[in-house]
Amino acid sequence: MSAQFSIDICAYAIMSNHYHLVLYVNQQQADSWDDAEVIKRWTDLFPRNAALVETLQRNKSTTAAQKLLRQNVELWRERLADISWFMRCINESIARQANREDECSGRFWEGRFKSQALLDEKALVTCMAYVDLNPIRAGISESLESSDFTSIQERLIQHARKVKNRSYRQQRLLSRRSIRHLLGERKSTVTQARLRSMAELEGLSEAPLPITQQAYFELLQSTCSALQLSDSATSRRVDSLDKKHTVLQILGITADAWLRSVSAFHRHYSIAAGAEAALIHFHESRIKAGVSFKHPHKWIRGIHSSRLLYGT
Repeated sequence: MSAQFSIDICAYAIMSNHYHLVLYVNQQQADSWDDAEVIKRWTDLFPRNAALVETLQRNKSTTAAQKLLRQNVELWRERLADISWFMRCINESIARQANREDECSGRFWEGRFKSQALLDEKALVTCMAYVDLNPIRAGISESLESSDFTSIQERLIQHARKVKNRSYRQQRLLSRRSIRHLLGERKSTVTQARLRSMAELEGLSEAPLPITQQAYFELLQSTCSALQLSDSATSRRVDSLDKKHTVLQILGITADAWLRSVSAFHRHYSIAAGAEAALIHFHESRIKAGVSFKHPHKWIRGIHSSRLLYGT
């Protein structure tokens, strides 16, 4: 269902009572669709609208029908690139399935989703790592390979399947029962949303992120080991990351700030996350767009955390 949207998934983690997503809205793709593609995608999501489309196309000789069809197509195009509609469709389908299984009614998730805009490369990579390491922090998994229903496990699986001489860990990963849905062993007629590859992730300049997939694997593996050390070994945590990874230096994040970010990313920001300059620019753009603030130039939420985590 979610594959019908012009939205790619950069990272995900599905836990027992909640889930996390890092999403990329591909507006350029949505704008490139012709009317027929928009109609097909929307009616796949909402089949009842097919009758409306059929009626309007049958009466396309009239100006009113043409105008109404154009209005609906543009509205649907906008919604197919809208995170709120994306989340609505996912949550509703999960709730309906769960309610059928449990023979009950009502919401499956407790409340409405919360979202944060990721304004730069630092925020994107940090938030992805925060999401991918969720089972590790929760004590559910001890390794990235055993972190079921996460994007990092899916990326490791995709990588392992391409390797000819697999390591013992890669062999064990590909033999896990819980990953059969990722190996194509379960037949499904539902098109799955695509996990956006590391090479396709973009920064502020729309250039690829300055981090390879292998470097991301190694960074998360070292971070995983550091997080599993006791709280009294904080200096050892920082030293183990400082010595190994130039990725943090490229992104301009210290090892100490990185560990704080991937441990509690959601606590540091409100509706947007990023470096100080990015937060200021985002705040100013919202003022220009007409968003009302009580003290628009006095306080920007997240600035203090940004200085602590990413510097000025």
